[in-house]
Parts: sequence; structure tokens; C-alpha cells
Amino acid sequence: MLTELSIRNFAIIEALSVSLEKGLTVLTGETGAGKSIIIDAIHLLVGGRGSAEFIRHGEKKAEIEGLFQIDDELHPVYQKASELGIEISDGMIVLRRDMSTNGKSVCRVNGKLVTIALLREIGRTLIDIHGQHEHQELMDERLHLQLLDQFGGERIAKALGEYQKLYKEYDHAMKQLQKLGQNEQQMVHRLDLIQFQFDEIQRANLKLNEDEELSEERKKINNFEKIHEALQTSYLALSGEQRGLDWLSVAMNNLEEAADLDETVKTITEPVSNSYYVLEDAISSIREQLDALEYDSERLDFIESRLNEINQLKRKYGGTIEEIVVYGAAIEEEIETLLNRETHITKLESQIKSVKADLLLEAKNVSELREKYARQLTKKIQQELKELHMQKTVFEAHFHHTAFSFSDSSTIGRNGLDEMEFYISTNPGEPLKPLSKIASGGELSRIMLALKSIFSKHQGITSIIFDEVDTGVSGRVAQSIAEKIYKVAIDSQVLCISHLPQVAAMADTHLYIAKNIKAGRTNTSVHPLKYPDKVKEIGRMISGVEITDLTKQHAEELLQQTEKIKQIAGV
Repeated sequence: MLTELSIRNFAIIEALSVSLEKGLTVLTGETGAGKSIIIDAIHLLVGGRGSAEFIRHGEKKAEIEGLFQIDDELHPVYQKASELGIEISDGMIVLRRDMSTNGKSVCRVNGKLVTIALLREIGRTLIDIHGQHEHQELMDERLHLQLLDQFGGERIAKALGEYQKLYKEYDHAMKQLQKLGQNEQQMVHRLDLIQFQFDEIQRANLKLNEDEELSEERKKINNFEKIHEALQTSYLALSGEQRGLDWLSVAMNNLEEAADLDETVKTITEPVSNSYYVLEDAISSIREQLDALEYDSERLDFIESRLNEINQLKRKYGGTIEEIVVYGAAIEEEIETLLNRETHITKLESQIKSVKADLLLEAKNVSELREKYARQLTKKIQQELKELHMQKTVFEAHFHHTAFSFSDSSTIGRNGLDEMEFYISTNPGEPLKPLSKIASGGELSRIMLALKSIFSKHQGITSIIFDEVDTGVSGRVAQSIAEKIYKVAIDSQVLCISHLPQVAAMADTHLYIAKNIKAGRTNTSVHPLKYPDKVKEIGRMISGVEITDLTKQHAEELLQQTEKIKQIAGV
């Protein structure tokens, strides 16, 4: 969940830091106080589209930072972070976004710089923001089948996994067949090209790490004089009369004589003796190096020529010798395939036919499971809508099954043969229409809330934000929405902007957003409300500006009722 949020120089917010808790957090306040601005900041924090206009007037940049605590290591954010090379320790994820007046954004995840696209990928696993008029995930018909699969859980996942294994094999064979099915002239041109490339690689007779070894040898020859001078000077300093080894010999002999007379000297004698023999071996090695050292101009010319040849091959076939060798092996296999093209085509066609038959069986199994869980989902959603006083609404998971054809490969997709979209009819006698076509604000809010009540348990989203989803409702419908939002918050952290006292009364945490004017500048502040202040705020929401003893009494009664509802909900 989102535990800490920090905002600086964003719109009318100068500096704001707020701690967030589990359960339902409701944000209330006067219109224009900055409630939606806070949600806008969170939206940008998780990769939303930004603009320099968001930066507070007179400032150079806006800063938004959020700390998320994700203890479940199976949460999708861990896999996504691993793919991006981002380390998560102690379950903490820090997202940060700085926006400057030149329109540029700097994004970080746990201190690592990322692009806005990558920030968005991380963000969509953490927060789902649902506003009254936004085109949200549940309204995107392309994702409806995925949502059904999530609802089906392990059974659909296992069946789909078996199908996709076969589909991968089928897709690979189809691409190979398509490649071999190109016209004869293209095949001949391709064969000529790769045969030339293969012959060139073979003639080079490359050896792994050859370029590194040659570069080292070239360095040695080019620095012949420096190396020879250094070795010669070292040798003369150590070997000969009155030189290093000679003096060490004198020390060793004298210490050995002293050791015969004093046992304590033996501890000094041994390391000096060892040093003498080590140094003697080193001098011998230096001498060998000097004798072997020679300047070979012909060898240097050969090395330069060979390295040039290797570099030419690198530019054509790969950045390293290993990559060139791998490429050579790949085109050798392709040459064999093209030379025996008809045989391979026959073999692939037989393989595809066999795999297609098995693919159809697995696809039918997936489709049957989807239809089974679609019926269960329909019943659950109908029940959710009934609880939201939409008992006459008809909901349906509308399938478009693709006809499986052995002659038309385009009918087969990675996710099976099914296309599915949620359809709904909100009025008796009206035909079912795609969910995305629903236009009524109040109805849309309830439908989305019903769907979210079910899917929030299957999507793994840690935080859900409802931005005035209760617009256009009142009375018993408002109470139903409040209860439904609270039930969603049992399994997920929920942040909700609301103007409904029923929703505010259900809050586990109530934050009051206020607008202040200081030194001629407007600023937004956040105040957590305790019970007395909560009573006053709910009273204001009930009656408007003037808060009377009666409205306070109504607010207290509402809060008492919600406590009973929470107990029934199992909290």
C-alpha cells in the first residue's frame, strides 16, 4: 500500500506530506481546496502524463514522492522490478518524479533512474485510479478476457498455459514455413548471400579470445624498448658483485653464523634465507625474459593484418568473436534448410497439422472453462448490482468465438479462440450494449464499483483510488455505494474523494483538505480528523455551510450506524 506521500510546488500545493493507512481513507473538503490535485499528483507519480502547468507559479520544479510497502513477494511489482534490475529491500518501493518548467521529467524507482514508460509499468501494478469520466481498465474491452481469466484463477491459468505451450510450437513452425514459402528467386538470393557469409567466416578460422591475445602481443612488441630497458635495469640491480643478491647473500651468511650461537636469531634467518632463494629464481626468470625478448616487425605486421580482418568480420556479423561464430553456426543451419527446402516444407506442414489438432483440443478446453467462469462471474456481478439498487440491470459476458480453420492460420491467437466483452442493459426492455457505451454518470459509478468489488481481489493492485465516483447519486444508493467502497477497502487500501456524508462516515481515516491564503499565496493543507472534528465535517456535508446541533446529531447517528455496518462486514 501507499504509506507516505510527499508533494512540493505542485499546483496550489507548496509543501505537503501525509501518512496513509490501511483500509478506507476518505478525503473531503470544500470545492477547490485541492482534493483532486492530490490525486493528480499520485497519477503523475505512477507515470501519468504531466505538464509544466502543474508546477507552482514562481517555482522551477515540482517534486512528488511516494513510499509503498509491499510485503507479498509474489506481488507482480517484484517480477517487474526484477526485469528492470531494480532491487526491493524490506518490501519498500519509493517512486519519485521531478518535473521542471522546461517540460522534462526525471523519474526514479528506489533511486534508479527510469523512463516515464517504465515508471508507468511499475505504477500500474501498485495503484488503480478510477475517476468519474476517465477511461479506466475495466472500461477497456480489450482487457475483459484477461479479467475473466484472472477471475477463473488457477484452473484457467493452467489450461491456458498448456494451450500456449502448443501455440508457441505452432507459431514457430508457421514462421519457418512462411520463410520457406517465399518465391524461388528470393530463396536463391538469400542462399547466395548467406553462403558467401559462411565461407568468409570459415576462411577466417577464428579462435575464441584470439583478438584479445593478439592485442596483448601487439602491445608487447610496440613497447619492446621500454620492456627491455626495464628488465635490463632490474637484472643489473639484482645480479652481480656488490648488487642486490650479493648483499642479501652476505646478510644470510652472517645471520646463519649468528644463529649457531644464538637460538633466537633463527626466527630472523629463515625469512631472509627464503627471500634469497626467491630472489635468485626471480633473477633467473628475468634473464630468460631478456634472452627471449626480440623485436619482430614481420610478426607485428601479421598481428595488425589479422586484427583488421577480425574487426571487419565484427562489423558484419557480431561485436565479438563468439557472436561471429554463433552467427556462422546459425546460417550454416539455414543453408542446409534452403538446400533441402522441399523436404523441410513437407516436414513442417506435417508438424503444423499435428500441432493444430492438439491446439484445437486445448483451445476448446480453455473456452469451456471460460464460459463456466463467465456464468459464475455474471451471477456475482448481478448480486453486486442488486446490492447497489440496480436489480433490473442485466449483465453478460458476451463471447465471440473464432471459427477454427485448418486453412486459415489467422484464426488462431496466443490467448485461444475467444474474444469476450462485457455487455450490459440498465433498463428493462433495452438491448444489451457494450459496457464501454454506458453513459449515465450515476449508473456508470455503480457498475464500475460492482466490477471493482469483484476484480480487486484478483488484480493484485495494492491501492485503489476513487475520485468522486459517487457523483450523481443520493439517498439509499449513496449508502449502498458507501458500503460497497468499504468492502473493497477490506482487501485493498482505498483512497476516496467524496462529497457524500455516507461515504465519509465509513472512513477508517478521514482527511480534511483545506485551502489557506498566506502572504497573498494560496496553499493546500491536509488535516487528519479525530471524532469531534469528523462529526463537524460530516455535519457540514449534510447541511452545507451552517452546522447546527441537529446536523451534528444526524452526523453522530450516521457514524454510529456505520460502526454497526462495519461489524457486520466482519471487521
